Amino acid sequence: MAENREKLVPKIRFRGFTDAWVQCKLGEIANVFDGVHQTPKYSDSGIKFVSVENIRNLTGTNKFISVEDYNSQFNNKAEIGDIFMTRITAGIIGETAIVEIDEDFAYYVSLALIKLRDEMSSEFINYCINANSFKNELNKRIIHTAFPKKINLNEIGKCRVIYPSAIEQQKIGSFFCTLDKAIALYKRKLEGLKQLKKAYLQQMLPQAGETAPKVRFNGFIVDWQRKSAREIFCTVSDKEHSHLPVLSASQEYGMILRDEIGIDIKFDIANTSTYKRVLPGQFVIHLRSFQGGLAYSSLEGITSPAYTILDFAVKESHMPIFWVNILKSERFIKMLETVTYGIRDGRSISFNDFSALLLSYPTYDEQATIGKFFRLLDGNISELQSKLNRLSLLKTTYLTKMFV
Repeated sequence: MAENREKLVPKIRFRGFTDAWVQCKLGEIANVFDGVHQTPKYSDSGIKFVSVENIRNLTGTNKFISVEDYNSQFNNKAEIGDIFMTRITAGIIGETAIVEIDEDFAYYVSLALIKLRDEMSSEFINYCINANSFKNELNKRIIHTAFPKKINLNEIGKCRVIYPSAIEQQKIGSFFCTLDKAIALYKRKLEGLKQLKKAYLQQMLPQAGETAPKVRFNGFIVDWQRKSAREIFCTVSDKEHSHLPVLSASQEYGMILRDEIGIDIKFDIANTSTYKRVLPGQFVIHLRSFQGGLAYSSLEGITSPAYTILDFAVKESHMPIFWVNILKSERFIKMLETVTYGIRDGRSISFNDFSALLLSYPTYDEQATIGKFFRLLDGNISELQSKLNRLSLLKTTYLTKMFV
């Protein structure tokens, strides 16, 4: 019908394309198969076995089934250009990956293998499956009462697909592939920087029984001091400041305005007189103890009376930006586990538990140098994360507007 055909065009298109898109069921342009129904028998060598967990890293799987089992069970083998899609999983149904490696793969029943017919573009259909229109079709057919969730094989082929000419498919598919490569590049760079920071934290802190770290900046030779946390920090409880903004603790960003935390947390404004004031440069022991539990504040505000506010006992001896990284390091979290029971359950850290820890630290000047180094590294990590977030948002937007 002409009226429907006029609607079958996306909001954004490449120049030169004006034809209406064609609507059909996935089963009309592809065959859909699943894999091994019984629990597979693995061997040390043979045919690679692909499951939900590693469809995006086909070369990374270390599970294999025998050649004999593969030949007897797989009439529909995965080939370059085919699409794997999760169909039985506790995670997300509809996650996809294109087969790009010319090898034999065995795959489990939790995956659907989509073999396209005619001149359909694998890249285009892959992104079409990830677009909202197809996801909505898929979600209607998911059996949510089962665990793990699943969609029956025959229901996948009933999902609606709307597609353009082969040339426009290739243009769209290539565009999203380029976007995904850029996203993957930023992810690798981001992970590399995070691992670099982790390595520096290991090397720039003294090991057990040592008085100086393995890696130091030039000019610093004085041994680090070792004191209990109670000698370094003191508690502060300054109330009656209801005029100040309410802050919440976040492990990633430290103390932030409660309005920016993204959760609708209810509190009685009449009780804010009992809230504790937090000043820039102070730390807050909050309830996320399994992640470290100490949030740095660069803001002035008030926070829950259930939290413990920490300040330096001798401010002139300590640089906050040094301690920010120390109190979020894996080593510090492991130290907390020695004095706090139930830490993995998110138990709050008491100051008595915390104060018993022995902490090492250098001179004020070395603290400042180390702190500035990690602040620069954190700035680079934050910048990469922002770029990655923008690219991911751009992809989501285009998936909405470049598909019908």
